[in-house]
Amino acid sequence: MQLRLEWQYKPPKSKKSYWMKSESMPAKEALLLEEDLTRTGRMISVDFYDELDDKWTKKEVLTFFKKMETEPQDIVAFIDGGYHRESGTAGLGLSIYYTQNQQRWRYRVNERIEGIDNNNEAEFAALAYLFTICEDVGIHHQSITIRTDSKTLYHQANGDWPCYEKEMVQWLDRVEKNSVKLGLRPQYELIGRQDNKEADQLASQALQSIFIQGKKEQTKNLPGKKVF
Repeated sequence: MQLRLEWQYKPPKSKKSYWMKSESMPAKEALLLEEDLTRTGRMISVDFYDELDDKWTKKEVLTFFKKMETEPQDIVAFIDGGYHRESGTAGLGLSIYYTQNQQRWRYRVNERIEGIDNNNEAEFAALAYLFTICEDVGIHHQSITIRTDSKTLYHQANGDWPCYEKEMVQWLDRVEKNSVKLGLRPQYELIGRQDNKEADQLASQALQSIFIQGKKEQTKNLPGKKVF
C-alpha cells in the first residue's frame, strides 16, 4: 500500500502553522516519516491518504498492517487463456505467487468456460478470472503484479491501446469493478511465452477437462522476466 502524509506544522518561534504534504511512498516508509516528524515536537496533526485518496489515521494504518501479517501479500500472478475454436470454449490458467505468514507460496488453478469467440477474449477472461480467485484466496487492498504474454491484453488493460470490441470492453469493465471492490491496484507486465509456461499449461489442461487447484510452499525464484 502506498501512502502520502498531510500534516500541520508550526515552525519554531512562529505563531502561524502550515499544512504540508509528502509524495506517495510505501506505507512502512510513511510511518517512519511520521515518527521523524513527531520527534520534532512541531507537528500539530497528521493524516495518511492512500492511492484512492481515502483518509487513514495512524491507528488505522497500524491495525491494517497487523491484520495483513496473516493475509496474502507481495502478489505476482501469471495468467493465460487458451481457445478451442470448434467448441467455442476457453481454458483459463492462473499461477499466483504470494507471501503469507513469512512464507512464500504458489497457488495454481484453472477453469474452462464456454461462449468465447477468439483467443484474445480467452486472455481477457483469464484476467477477470484472476480477480475472482483473488477474492476467494483473500487478496485485497494492495498492488498486484499481473504478468501476461498477450500484447493485446497488456496494452489495452494499461490503456495504451484503445479497446473497441464489445466483448473485451465487458471483460475490462468486470475487471475494473472487481479491482475497486477488492481495493486492488493491478500493475501489468508483458513477458515472453517461454516465461509463461506454467499458466499456459494450466489453460491447456482446462481445455482437456483436467482441472488443477492447489497451494504449495515455494522456495525457488519467480519464473519469467518482463519484456516491458
